[in-house]
Amino acid sequence: MQDRTRVYIGLGSNVGNRLDYLQAAIDAIHFEVGSIIKISNCYETPALGFQGDPFLNACIEIRTNWSAELLISKLLQIEQNQGRKRLNDGQYHNRTIDLDILFYGDEIIENNILTVPHPRLEQRLFVLEPLAEIAADLVHPKLNQSVAHLVELCQDQSAVNQTQDALYNPLETIDLTAFNFITIEGNIGAGKSSLTQMMAQDFNAKPIFERFADNPFLPKFYKDNERYAFTLEMSFLADRYQQISEDLAQLDLFKDFVIADYDVFKSLIFSKITLSKDEFLLYRKLFYQVYKDIKRPDLYVYLHQNIDKLKANIKKRGRDYERHLDTEYLNKIHKGYAEFMKNNPQFRVKIIDITNRDFVENRHDYLWLLDQIQC
Repeated sequence: MQDRTRVYIGLGSNVGNRLDYLQAAIDAIHFEVGSIIKISNCYETPALGFQGDPFLNACIEIRTNWSAELLISKLLQIEQNQGRKRLNDGQYHNRTIDLDILFYGDEIIENNILTVPHPRLEQRLFVLEPLAEIAADLVHPKLNQSVAHLVELCQDQSAVNQTQDALYNPLETIDLTAFNFITIEGNIGAGKSSLTQMMAQDFNAKPIFERFADNPFLPKFYKDNERYAFTLEMSFLADRYQQISEDLAQLDLFKDFVIADYDVFKSLIFSKITLSKDEFLLYRKLFYQVYKDIKRPDLYVYLHQNIDKLKANIKKRGRDYERHLDTEYLNKIHKGYAEFMKNNPQFRVKIIDITNRDFVENRHDYLWLLDQIQC
């Protein structure tokens, strides 16, 4: 899957309980739009351009699959739900909540719907101060200046005072602190890599992705499986062992845990399907010599999807060498994983049926899936 877009949003309120309005907007963005990665402190500033009560401002960083145009429409809906009324009189007004897209990746967008980066951003200290707190090195794509430098250059003399108010990230309700190593598994096309990537980004985890695309025997196997099956399985086993061993040995002090889109035991599952009986008996002996030294995951998450959904996903991603995968082969993989999970009760396994869900495109499905994983 493609990386979700990194977006920076400015929040402001100068009506009623300002902190509650900011928090309600953050909650709505979390549930409807995308994952909130960073939240600045709150800053109080005077109203700019009109007579009104002081504003409470903050900035957030999010990741989202939505286009900039869909995102701004959703933010406007959130504003409306919180009582914001936009008047077309060309004047500034008091507002319960104000949500502005400051940056959308490194894109420059100018159309009749929105302008990104936000116009006059570099002239407004009440935007730059909280933004610099969470993204000081972010470079303005038009001005080619970092946010930290824009703060220094800004001529806005308005008072910007950090407050003691604190905003809460709803993503922190998902508690994965009990795990040092999580494995995401499933059949071909189940969404293992997508979920691994999303969770690694959202929870500051070190991701390990299987290097199947670099295996020169995989396309050959799909064309002539009898000839290349043993070579393929041995090359996969060697690569998986090396990758998992090295990545788990190289501790990253700045990451909270490790998450992988495969478990090495899949080598035995697939080899039992692809190899002849004699080849498999030899392979199994070699496998267990390697597997005994592999660290086991603290949590083994198995994503279940029915065969029709798997085939639709495989077709959608369009890998040429997967075009000939048939129902029988996918069913054998299903049974192989089921047998593994049944015969290894020492693993902490979560089997989650996502057949009728799309956690990549549907935010609610993703949050539901995270809740299933943590509970």
